[in-house]
Amino acid sequence: MPARDALSDRLIPVQRLRPGDHAFVGYGDDEVRWEAVTAFVRLGLARGEQVLVLPCPTVPEEEVLARIDFPSRSTVRARECGQLRVTSMRELIAPDAEFTADRQMARLHTAVDRARAEGYSGLRAFIDMGWVAALGADVAAVARRETGAHALFAGRPYTEVCAYDRRRFDPAVVTAMERAHPRAVLERLGSLRAVSGPDGAVSFVGEADAANRAGFVRSLEIALARTAVVRRLTVDLTRLHFLSVGCAVGLLTLVRGATGHDLVEVCCDRGQHRTLRRLGAEAVPRLAAREVVGPC
Repeated sequence: MPARDALSDRLIPVQRLRPGDHAFVGYGDDEVRWEAVTAFVRLGLARGEQVLVLPCPTVPEEEVLARIDFPSRSTVRARECGQLRVTSMRELIAPDAEFTADRQMARLHTAVDRARAEGYSGLRAFIDMGWVAALGADVAAVARRETGAHALFAGRPYTEVCAYDRRRFDPAVVTAMERAHPRAVLERLGSLRAVSGPDGAVSFVGEADAANRAGFVRSLEIALARTAVVRRLTVDLTRLHFLSVGCAVGLLTLVRGATGHDLVEVCCDRGQHRTLRRLGAEAVPRLAAREVVGPC
C-alpha cells in the first residue's frame, strides 16, 4: 500500500545515487547494513570513482573487506591500486584529535580534488556514523555538518552516504539526521516502496521485479481507486532501479481496464519507456507514457 511521509520525495535506491548526492541510510540489523555499502562500493568502482569506506570503529577491517568481497574477491585489485580505501574518521582528520565540521569537510574537499588529479571520475564515501561515539564528538556539531555541507557537493563529483545504526542513536537524533540529508537511501536491496503523492499520484522506489510484482500491481490498483473521482492518475517510475517485464505488463493491463479514467500518465526513464513501447503501450487507450529526466 502506498506510504506517505515528509521524506518520501527524497527516497531512492542506492543504485540511483549520482555525483553531488548527500544521502542518509538507517539500519538496525548487523546483516542488513552490509547490503547498501556493498552496492555503493561496487557501483563506484564500476564508474571509475575512488571509493572511501569508513566503517563503524567497532568492526574490524578484515570483516569489512570480507563483506564487501563476498562471494568473490572482486575488490582486491581496486584496493591494491588505491581506488578503494578502508579508512576511519580518526585517520581522515589526523593529526587533529577532535572532530570539527570545517576540518572534516576541508579534507574531503582536498580528497575529491586529489581523486580527480589521479584520474578518477570522482570520489564517493560511505561513512558509518558509529565514529561519533568513538571520537566522543558532539552530536549537535555533527548535525550542523550534515545541514551545512552544501559546498562540498554542489557541482562537484562527490557522493556521500551517512549510515546511522538506530540502536546507537536516540530516535529523535536519527529522525533529525534523516531530515538533514537531501537524499535518503532504501535500507534493503531488492525492496519496493510505493509512495502516494498529490492528487493520488503514485511513485515507485526500488525494484519492481518478479518478487515484488503482487505489491506493485496492488499499489496501482489502490492508486486507480483513489483517483476514480478526478479520472486522472500519474504514475512515476523514475526512482525504480529495475522494472521487470512482468510488472510492466501488469501496469499496461490495469490501465487498459481503467475505463473510469480519462488519462493515466506514466513518467519513466529511457529504458522503461522503451520497455513499455515494446510491450504495446502506444495501443493502450488513456495511457500517456512520457520519458523524463528525474522524478515527474
